[in-house]
Amino acid sequence: MSGDGKSKSDLAVECFKSGFNCSQSVFTAFSGDMGMDSCTALKVATAFGGGIASTGNVCGAVSGGLMAIGLRHGRCTIDDLKAKEKTYEISRRFMDEFKARHGSVVCKEVLGCDLNTPEGKAEFASRNLINVKCTACVRDAVQILENIL
Repeated sequence: MSGDGKSKSDLAVECFKSGFNCSQSVFTAFSGDMGMDSCTALKVATAFGGGIASTGNVCGAVSGGLMAIGLRHGRCTIDDLKAKEKTYEISRRFMDEFKARHGSVVCKEVLGCDLNTPEGKAEFASRNLINVKCTACVRDAVQILENIL
């Protein structure tokens, strides 16, 4: 993804609207700044869309954000407990802010339907939730991250 002067949230929404999932879109907006190529970032984040493989669990935009926080602040040695604690603290702030904006960090609660059922998929489509809810979740996750990273 090239910047072309666009904000990270605009790039993430553009990525999402092009067909990548919520997690991929959020994570990829930040991964390049931290030395990861976009292809690798897209692959790593693939399974987290739709609340982890469309199971309705943790929102993919949240998962993508948590991966970005980990990539920026996470620990890579056993004894780096400061990095672990900093990562957890920033992650909690991120999730608290996301929850304040969307009522939950759980996909099926944010959407009001379960993507893991035929009825939930039908409701998701009929209510246009991909545009009504998911795009806002992607945009908000990136904006929150920009403020706390």
